[in-house]
Amino acid sequence: MRHHNTHRLRLSLLAMLAVCTSATAATQINALFMTQAAYSENDIRAMTSDFQKQHPDIHVNLEFVPYEALHDKIVAARGAGTNGYDVVLFDAIWPAEFTRFNLLQDVSARIPDAEREKIFPGAMNTVVYKGKTLGMPWILDTKYLYYNKAMLSKAGITQPPATWQQVMDDAKIIKDKGIVKYPLVWSWSQSEALVCDYTTLVSGFGGSFYHNDKLDFSSPASLAALKLMKSSLDEGLTNPASREYLEEDVRKAFSNGDAAFALNWTYMYNMANDPKQSKVAGDVAIMPAPGDAPGKAGAVNGSMGLGITQGSQHPEQAWQFISYITSQPVQAKYAKLSLPIWKASYTDPAVAQGQESLIKAANTSLNVMLSRPETADYSRLSNTLQQHLQAVLQGKATPQDAMKAVDKSAARLR
Repeated sequence: MRHHNTHRLRLSLLAMLAVCTSATAATQINALFMTQAAYSENDIRAMTSDFQKQHPDIHVNLEFVPYEALHDKIVAARGAGTNGYDVVLFDAIWPAEFTRFNLLQDVSARIPDAEREKIFPGAMNTVVYKGKTLGMPWILDTKYLYYNKAMLSKAGITQPPATWQQVMDDAKIIKDKGIVKYPLVWSWSQSEALVCDYTTLVSGFGGSFYHNDKLDFSSPASLAALKLMKSSLDEGLTNPASREYLEEDVRKAFSNGDAAFALNWTYMYNMANDPKQSKVAGDVAIMPAPGDAPGKAGAVNGSMGLGITQGSQHPEQAWQFISYITSQPVQAKYAKLSLPIWKASYTDPAVAQGQESLIKAANTSLNVMLSRPETADYSRLSNTLQQHLQAVLQGKATPQDAMKAVDKSAARLR
């Protein structure tokens, strides 16, 4: 009898060992994401959980950092070997630098031409640099102008503004009537968010950042954008706290009923319309950021991609994960937070449902997105630009002097 029990015990131990072995046989990959705008942390965890159910042999270890820390985390991890990241989220402005340091694998051969054709060119451009494809686009994003329909109506404004000048005129009416103290709110803290707002305005004024293949921040469009930013503060139309605000602060101010107009990414549309987290749900309207003449629109390429690091020991598993979360069905499921990269999704009733006006705005804005300067020294250039833009917004420099200083600094970049 005792012998029988021992045999049973040995069998159950073997069975436990087999279970443990199969559990540890799953390949672990490390993935780095950001905590703000676009998809929420909870949604990325849900997508990952669904992926793991379909791929029990792959375990994805997720890490989330604020956008402001994302770039340095990716760069710092390049020498980490097997402890580094396999999958990283990267911004449209980093491919030049990442190519110089060979941080990401070229995945050109992994994406068939037929697949590329199905993706918006603006999204695909996000991950392509000098003929190399550094990942799959994932977040197709730009900034839109949001406005509070009830506030405009209360002020007797019957038409949404068609130009930036009309935005300012409407804001003045709203302020003068005492409807809200500061009608405009922006993300102008000394961060990348400020560069995105500025780029949106430069785009709307018909500008770009290059003249004769040289970086140029003193163009008429660039100066017009900056003058508009400064005068909106001087006239008390822009909330002065905008100079410390990031995108989430803008969303909260607008959702709280403290602004009539706001510039922000796609993700704010459904959150500001959600009565659980917004006092202005139902009054939120969205339109392409305007330009300096009726019929013109401005937009910044705020798209992001998912790439495989050069040091990844598990590129196949990393690519399976990237392919899954960038796929059309998964993007369609979470389209209330970030619009899909797939052209066909825009005629999908399930994607458009409840956000028809967002889709309408996207169809204009996604086709006029201006890229921030493509340079391997982007981080340094952006920091310089942020400092000089802030100096103007704080009243410490004139737009002309500030932009001349940026031009001087840009001329020294490689």
